[in-house]
This record gives sequence, C-alpha cells and structure tokens, in this order.
Amino acid sequence: MARVCDHTSQMKAHPQFGLLLATFGALVLTPDALFMRISGMDGMQMLGWRGLSMGSLFLLVWLATSAHRRVDLTVLASGTGLIVVACQFVNATLFPTGIALAPVSVVLVSVATVPVWSAVLARVIYSERTSRATWITIVAVLIGIAIAVSGKGEAALNTSAFVGALCGLGVAFTLAMNFVTLRNSGNVPILLCIGCGALMAGINGLIWTGPERMLDGTVWAIALTGALILPVSFFALSLASRYTAAANVSLLMLLETVIGPLWVWICIGEVPTPRMLIGGALVLTSLAAYLLANDHAARRRLSQIA
Repeated sequence: MARVCDHTSQMKAHPQFGLLLATFGALVLTPDALFMRISGMDGMQMLGWRGLSMGSLFLLVWLATSAHRRVDLTVLASGTGLIVVACQFVNATLFPTGIALAPVSVVLVSVATVPVWSAVLARVIYSERTSRATWITIVAVLIGIAIAVSGKGEAALNTSAFVGALCGLGVAFTLAMNFVTLRNSGNVPILLCIGCGALMAGINGLIWTGPERMLDGTVWAIALTGALILPVSFFALSLASRYTAAANVSLLMLLETVIGPLWVWICIGEVPTPRMLIGGALVLTSLAAYLLANDHAARRRLSQIA
C-alpha cells in the first residue's frame, strides 16, 4: 500500500501530471455534444437532467469519501467556496441558454475565449505569469476555432446573436474564474462545491421545464452525459487546475470544440465543412506542439535537478 501511495504522489509531483489530467478530462468531454443531439431535448430540459445527475452524483461521492465534512462545509460557506459554486451554476445555465437563442458558431467562438480569460484573471488576481508559448498557442487555437465555425451562413448580426454571444462570454469567464480559483485555493472541496452548483442549476432547469416535460426525448442519452461524461470530465479538469496553470486547462478543454463535431459526423452523419476540418487540424496541431514543448521543457528541468 505504501508503494502505491508513493507512486501516486510521484505522479502528482511530475510537471506533466496536470496537463495529462486535463487532456484526459477534455477527451472524455468530446462526445458530449453527440449525446445532447441524440437526446432531442431543449436547452432547459437538458440543463435539468445534466445538473440534477451531475450534482447528485458529486454530492453522494463527497458524502461517501470526505473525512472532514465540517471543514468542507466551512470552506463551502467561505468566499472562495461560494465563487466556485456560483461559477458552476452560471456556466451550466448560460451555455444551453446561448445555444437556444443564437447560432452555434456565435456561442462557440465566445466560449473559445476561456484561455484568454484564464490568463488575464490569473495575472490580475494572483499575479501568475503566463508564458509566451501559452499566449502564442492561445492565439493559434482561437484562429483555428474561428475558421472551424465560420462560413456556415448562420451568424447574422441581430439581437439574439448578440445575447447568445454574451452568454458564451459568460460561460468562458465563469469557467476561467473556476479554474483560476481552484488553482490558487487548494483547500476547496471540489466535489462539494461543484456538486452544489450543478444541483442548483439542475433544479433551475427542472423548474423552467416542468416535471411533465422532463421525459420528452431520448432520456438515456442525456442521462449518460449527466451521470458519466460531465462528472468525470469536469472533476478531472477541475483537479488538473491545481497542478498546472488555468490557461493550460482552458486550452486543452477546447479539444471538445474541435473533436465533438467529428463524433457527430461519425455517429449520425452530419458532415463537417472543409473549414471545420482545416480549423480543427490547426487546433489539434497547436495543442500537440504545445504539449510536446512542455514535456521537453519539463524533462530538461528534471535532468538539470538530477
């Protein structure tokens, strides 16, 4: 048992642990859009299912595993804990609202600003320096995503598109604030705080939808996202933010924006546009180069220490 614990500690101490954990979480999230599409539900209906499932699961796991419940509840009621709860509630609520109001491309481009918000918030609030390589990768990824979601003829400038863009920016800002807060507050109980935020969002979706409409659509598909995909991915991404910069986690999270449409193409035949393929290739190449560069730098630092 001691050897297992030592091995786990060594993994967490490795400079690449946070990046690998964030990559895992981002990849788990990639089929999310596919199952949302299969469900055939509207935004608030999906919010109800996803929030209630994820929130209940997180809180049950917290109850079963926490050895310091009173301390966790004290942190939950603190300013830091409430920030994480509020961020989870807001981003979970704004995303389906934006999708319901505006063209998907408008919302996705807005959400894709999350790495920029992460870098800015980390700098302004905690004076955390963002490397030049990270900024270069952020710019390359944003260009790739802009290419991927452009050229569909659906992003007309009107009131709905403007409100949808604001919702997307709200999602990006709250996700970034969540990652930055967890990065700099190691005592925040992730399961408890995110679970409360998700459960509150789910209750909000249930109230707007009404119990009589919750069973409309393909329930198993949306239940899979709420009970498996979202909990695993968001826990991994949130935990990763404690071991690497928030901007890194935000960058890797954008894998879902690129790979998600490919799952939809493979499984239900919605063919991506050439622009989507070109932009997706740019995003994946940029992230791969960034990860390889970080790995090389980490190995070089370890060899110097040794």
